[in-house]
Amino acid sequence: MTQLKVDEAIQQLKESDIRITPQRYAILEYLIESHTHPTADDIYKALVERFPSMSVATVYNNLRLFTKIGFVQEMAYGDASSRFDFSSQRHYHAICETCGKIVDTYYPGLEDVEAATEQLTGFKINEHRMELYGLCPDCQEAAEKSAS
Repeated sequence: MTQLKVDEAIQQLKESDIRITPQRYAILEYLIESHTHPTADDIYKALVERFPSMSVATVYNNLRLFTKIGFVQEMAYGDASSRFDFSSQRHYHAICETCGKIVDTYYPGLEDVEAATEQLTGFKINEHRMELYGLCPDCQEAAEKSAS
């Protein structure tokens, strides 16, 4: 499944006349395989051993390119570093308020929110995002242990 997503993204890059460099391929592959919504720095640290000449700026520039093309979503939360999500399917995020872990969540029917909002407000909605905040299972367990 991962290879299929990588191949589809590579095809999209080729159609946009964007050269496929080994670094670009590795960044894309890491994003698709990672389910942690990494920061640019996380990606850099994971790949620098394979690509010693690659800079953090290279990672940022490629992430901006992927975001502009539309298959990567930049998620900026508060003062923390932006996180990046390969988004082949529309989804939402559950975010732990303690450790910052982000988990994708899919819920059918939420696409209707845009149409309903347009009807109720007269706005032309371009996009929306939904974030749910709480405690992940690990942090819940840690909190229970420290309370006892």
